[in-house]
Amino acid sequence: MKTSKRVLLILLGALLLGVLVWAFRPQPALVELAEVTQGRFEQTIEEDGKTRVRERYVVSAPLAGKMRRLTLKAGDTVKEGDTVAVIAPSAPGLLDARTERELGERVGSAEATQQRARAEVARARAALDKSAADLARARKLAQQKFVSASALEQAELAYRLGQRELEAAQYGEHAAQHEVAVARAALFMLRQEAGGRKPAGQRWEVRTPVAGKVLKVLQESESVVGVGTALLEIGQPSDLEVVVDVLSSDAVQIPPGAKVRFERWGRAEPLEGVVRRVEPAAFTKISALGVEEQRVNVIIDLASPPQRWQTLGDGYKVDARIVTASLDKAVKVPVSALFRAGDQWAVFVVSNGRAAKRIVTLSRRGATEAVVQEGLKVGEKVAVHPGDNVSDGKTVRERKNSNN
Repeated sequence: MKTSKRVLLILLGALLLGVLVWAFRPQPALVELAEVTQGRFEQTIEEDGKTRVRERYVVSAPLAGKMRRLTLKAGDTVKEGDTVAVIAPSAPGLLDARTERELGERVGSAEATQQRARAEVARARAALDKSAADLARARKLAQQKFVSASALEQAELAYRLGQRELEAAQYGEHAAQHEVAVARAALFMLRQEAGGRKPAGQRWEVRTPVAGKVLKVLQESESVVGVGTALLEIGQPSDLEVVVDVLSSDAVQIPPGAKVRFERWGRAEPLEGVVRRVEPAAFTKISALGVEEQRVNVIIDLASPPQRWQTLGDGYKVDARIVTASLDKAVKVPVSALFRAGDQWAVFVVSNGRAAKRIVTLSRRGATEAVVQEGLKVGEKVAVHPGDNVSDGKTVRERKNSNN
């Protein structure tokens, strides 16, 4: 009887010990896994952008006087030569040398602007001719299978952008011609008033030099205006560009011609764009955290068909994703799987329930993915967001997604 009781106690003790050993045994770490994949990689810079009318014209008062209240509102359509304001000139005064010289300098400045506009038209026309020749050559080579479809697409895009550049340059030349005419008329009227040869009560009609829509009304109420007072802005909302300010350290990575995608602009489908110019001068901007940053404006042309973005207007917000580099058939790993091991990058490769630390060499790194040059193979599993509970040789178990 005593022997049986002793055996029973030994069995109970062994069972209790086994339960304790099982309860306090090392538990496998729960980790999220991601697969090393191969495919297209894009290194991008993401910033907020704002649309703006490429060419806008500010209609200003050509002479001092009392202006009638403007009837135009923002969004109204105007034709070339339409009267947008009426000014009753102020009483004639003495023709002092200072005023006459100011108006004379204004004429000279307008003529210089006109010459510059003509040069821009000539430059844009030459660039368009070159684009047309390149497009014709690309189409011929594409028929012979000597160039890729993407190269032909780039040539067609360059030709379309060249057409828009020429249209914008011609728009500017036409506006410059009007500025010269207005400046000369203002100087002539001043001399007429000073000589007493201007009939009293005559009104000056301010006409728009270009067709378009009223973007802003800067001086709506009836008031006394001086020479050069801005009255309203006119432009073509259908001719838009996008301005994105980026960090100067990012701007050096953006070449002209880089592809851009615009997302979250009001519709689900993204828009395509092409970088036209990276401005050479930076400016200081205070970030939301109160840190001074050197920013650079990047000017981007919309490459998608106008029918897709015709609802956009001047000053609308868009999210821009500028592609600075792209690779095909790249071995990719999530950035969240990487961690520093001294001065190198490393990951935890999971195989047969165990994590193994492995040093990797990266060639490029984006916001969510990185390109692995050495150290990983396509199809291997890596731990995402590895915590302190994951170490080399540690037993791990995949954390299942509750949505699956």
